Amino acid sequence: MTRRLIRRAVPLCVLSAGLLAGLLPRATSVAHAHAWTVRAQAERSPSGDEVALDAGSSTGRLQPDGSLSDVAGLSAGDVWAVGQQNAWDFWRNQGVITHFDGSSWSEVQIRGDATGAGHLRSVAAASAGEIWVVGDGHDGLPYVAKGSRDGFDRVGVPQLRTGDWLGGVAAASGKVIAVGSRDGRALLLSSGGSTKGTAWKTAQGPEGALYGVAIAGRSDGWAVGDTGTEPLAMRLTGSGWKRAALPHVKGGFLRDVYADGRKSAVAIGGVYQSGGGIAPLVLRWDGKTWKRVTPPEHRAELYGVTGDGDGVFWISGYDPEHPAEGLLLRFDGSRWTALRGRTPAEDRTVRLQAVAHVEDLTLAVGHMLDDKGRYTDLVARFGPPAAEDTTLKAAGEAE
Repeated sequence: MTRRLIRRAVPLCVLSAGLLAGLLPRATSVAHAHAWTVRAQAERSPSGDEVALDAGSSTGRLQPDGSLSDVAGLSAGDVWAVGQQNAWDFWRNQGVITHFDGSSWSEVQIRGDATGAGHLRSVAAASAGEIWVVGDGHDGLPYVAKGSRDGFDRVGVPQLRTGDWLGGVAAASGKVIAVGSRDGRALLLSSGGSTKGTAWKTAQGPEGALYGVAIAGRSDGWAVGDTGTEPLAMRLTGSGWKRAALPHVKGGFLRDVYADGRKSAVAIGGVYQSGGGIAPLVLRWDGKTWKRVTPPEHRAELYGVTGDGDGVFWISGYDPEHPAEGLLLRFDGSRWTALRGRTPAEDRTVRLQAVAHVEDLTLAVGHMLDDKGRYTDLVARFGPPAAEDTTLKAAGEAE
């Protein structure tokens, strides 16, 4: 099924380079990611078919210390991911936009921008010719760009100013919404889709920040984040943005939201624990109220959520009890399925920062951190089991 008017997340796990004015080198190499073959923990899906993550979308690698932050798709042969490379290097940190055509990934450049992008946090696909990305600019302003396979152009938004922060974007035909923070309060930026600055409008919500946004209709959508002490959700209606009532969760926050029409949505995040850990937080919208749902992994950190438009949701994240294994949770409204990779011999930490579902393909992106603190970007594919052994391994690794 084609992806429905969807989503975005802001995973906050990777160090983002600070704001930097001046010229930066731009990558010209093909941008790729390590791909992993992963066997699901559960032997059968609810339908009775075996489920697995495999390396069918075998890809390569970004430059050193690369990580992917978000993914969005229009079809199994038209998928986009964004992130950064040289994450630890203040002077060389670069935002990356990559495209998957069904068989390989390639980097797509931003044209005519001397200052360059830093960490790109979010991507949204309205159509093949209208892809939006947001993140940090090296000139001290938030970064907004629009493009297609032919390339991207930075979009000037006069309403944005130094100190503003953008973490999520959602787009549908003729509409784009970006969210973040300004002066300690939630920031909502919207446009009818034009690249002209006069078409943009800004609104501010309560104290806090917004990380994820989803469009459920032309005048209906959700934005989620936190106030600093509890989760925050804003709802878009015909009269504008209004704060929504949520279950009281002290120390809670929301990172991402997926809207499956006006009467169904899922928001995910976490709850800070007194001992320093994070417990998962999943909220579900039934058209009237948000209710808390309890996932089976009680210590998992959740980063991204997507769905198939028919009531099935996938959540990407990280399980500190199994740090070397990628984690996806599948929820069909009543039953949870945990999908993992096998434990490797080497020490590493795997975080799947975002997930997208298009047609029969579910792709999760993120990074692997080795025992020396080096990042490697990561793509995992959820789909039918591979014909060969599906032991977790890097693409191209010797048999």
